[in-house]
Amino acid sequence: MDKMARLGASVKTAHLQFVLCLIAGVALPAWSGEGDELKNWFNDPFFQVSSAIAACPVPLGPYMREAEIKQEEHGRVERGTSCWMAGRCAKPNAYMYDADIGKAVRDKFAQSSAFSGTSLWVTVKRKFVWVEGCIADAKQEQALQNLVQSVPEVEHVLVNVMQGSSKKPPYEVRP
Repeated sequence: MDKMARLGASVKTAHLQFVLCLIAGVALPAWSGEGDELKNWFNDPFFQVSSAIAACPVPLGPYMREAEIKQEEHGRVERGTSCWMAGRCAKPNAYMYDADIGKAVRDKFAQSSAFSGTSLWVTVKRKFVWVEGCIADAKQEQALQNLVQSVPEVEHVLVNVMQGSSKKPPYEVRP
C-alpha cells in the first residue's frame, strides 16, 4: 500500500472513530435512562381540584424531561416578555402572574359544587389555564370554561376533558 493510500485509510479510520465517539456521547445518556425523569422544572402551578372519577388518567401537565428544558426556555422568555412589551401586562413577564392565578382558580373550585362528580387538574402557564380530566356531564365543559375565565388576569382557558374515563383522553397523560 502506498503512502497516500495509508494516509487516506487512517483519515477514514480517525473520522469513523470521531463519529462513533460523537454518537456514543449523544446517545449513551438517552440509552442509559439519564435525564428521563419527569419534573415540573419551571414550578408552574399544577394541582388537582376534584377526584370523584377514580380511573381518570392524570394529565402530564407542566412535567417534562430535562432534555426538553432548552427548547422550552427560549419560548418562555420570548412569550413571557412579549406580554409586557405589547402593554398587556404590568409585570415584566406573564409567568409572574401564574401563582396568583393558580390560587384564585383553586379558590373558585373550592367555592363551587358544580364539579363534585369530576376528576380535574389545572395547569397555569403565562396567564393561560388548562383544565384537564374527566367530567360527569357534557354541560360541565362550558361551565368549566366560564368558571376559569372569570378569574382576573386569565388570558386564555383551554378545557381538555372527556365524559367519563373509558375513552382515550384528549390530553397527554403522565406515564
